[in-house]
Amino acid sequence: MGDVGVLKKKTMICTPLMGQSVEQMVSEMKKAKMEGADLVEMRLDYINDFHPQRDLQIILRNKPLPVMIVYRPKWEGGQYDGDEHSRLEALHLAEELGADYIDIELKVASIFMGKQKMDQHSTCKTIVSCYVDGMTPPIEGLSCCVAHLQSTGADLIKLVINATNITEITKIFHLLSHYQMPLIAYSIGDRGFMSQVLCPKFGGFLVYGSLEGSPVSGLPTLESLRQAYQVQYINEDTKVFGLISKPVGHSKGPVLHNPAFRHLNYNGIYVPMLVDDLKEFFSIYSSPDFAGFSKEAVTGFCDELHPLAQSIGAVNTIIRKPTDGKLVGYNTDCEAAVTAIEDALRESRYPNGEASLTSPLTGKQFVLVGAGGAGRALAFGARSRGARLVIFDIDFDRAKSLADAVSGEVKHYEDVVNFQPEKGAILANATPLGMHPNTDRIPVAEETLSDYQLVFDSVYTPRKTRLLKEAEAAGAIIVSGVEMFLRQAIGQFNLFTGGEVVFA
Repeated sequence: MGDVGVLKKKTMICTPLMGQSVEQMVSEMKKAKMEGADLVEMRLDYINDFHPQRDLQIILRNKPLPVMIVYRPKWEGGQYDGDEHSRLEALHLAEELGADYIDIELKVASIFMGKQKMDQHSTCKTIVSCYVDGMTPPIEGLSCCVAHLQSTGADLIKLVINATNITEITKIFHLLSHYQMPLIAYSIGDRGFMSQVLCPKFGGFLVYGSLEGSPVSGLPTLESLRQAYQVQYINEDTKVFGLISKPVGHSKGPVLHNPAFRHLNYNGIYVPMLVDDLKEFFSIYSSPDFAGFSKEAVTGFCDELHPLAQSIGAVNTIIRKPTDGKLVGYNTDCEAAVTAIEDALRESRYPNGEASLTSPLTGKQFVLVGAGGAGRALAFGARSRGARLVIFDIDFDRAKSLADAVSGEVKHYEDVVNFQPEKGAILANATPLGMHPNTDRIPVAEETLSDYQLVFDSVYTPRKTRLLKEAEAAGAIIVSGVEMFLRQAIGQFNLFTGGEVVFA
């Protein structure tokens, strides 16, 4: 992507309302205002037994904030399946009764606006919209569509796509940053999420956010836009960081990184990125504005590797060098996990905070279940502190490869339930066992938990897994995956911002 254009004006936050009754619509308008919306998009085609003369007066007389009226027909993806003349008359009536914006489809824009010109006193603004069904055209095709929308003489124009790949969103960003008139452009669906959150960076007229408790696919909530993403602070100079994953809905990263950016007055935004093809993603999003990523990835996608990441053979953070655009891979999981375990052991041994130069892991048996990215980080961290590793993984070859790398012992995964650890050993779960919604499984035999001095679980949803509950009941020190998550996130944050920040 090239340089972005000039930010035109403050981007507004709009909430789509699809209530089935007028009463529900009025109630949701008030709720939207309370949750931070600047305006609402009122979908008349969702109202049961809609009577324009009666219902529009009630809606517009009770509006607590600006209203955009949409009455979408089925041929454009809406619910209305009646007479076209009656639909257009309802939209004209909404204009007369005080609607702030009327959204009209490109196909019928000339008919609607021809009659509108007869009323020179209307302050209502017209939005001419187009939904591109099917495959997203090349940027030239989308530009032609936008030019067609402009030619209608509308006050604002709106273009909606349905991206099948996050790389298609760059076309939306290009349009937003290069057109001078007010433009609403975004993609629906989960892969379009980023087109909403980053809309203010590229100068979009508005961003959509859903009401709390009324989720819409691909839309952030109003609360998250105001609180987690704080879109009111985003501008053309904002650096973009993100979690690359599939799926990404469970990530707590945005609620951690974004407030921290604001706290330090750093102009950055952290967003989830649903990526299907890493190689294509990094090729398309090559701008310095896309400055860093969280991703448990193979090292092959990086141009350079930090020595620790190279020795582990896994990265969880990728930084784009501003000088030459090269991608550098780091691993912040390793120190995060091992220091969380060490600190818990020290706190137990030295409750008054006495210093100890020797790692409490030195010489201890360290039983590791899982040899993936998190497992490798744990293994190398534990080995660096002098622990003796025993490794289990469902993929025996992967476990053996890791055991060889850290001079550890490998065991078959099916033997883990019968494994008898040394008294005072450390157990670390680096598998998804216990993660929501499958919260009832643990990787080892329950009766062996009393032999472990400490049990660590990399799973952080739920915060206290069944494994940790059982281990605590057996008398072991427990360390939640939340501790590792927070510590690795601080490491990532320092890499993102180029600083050395310690959060108390």
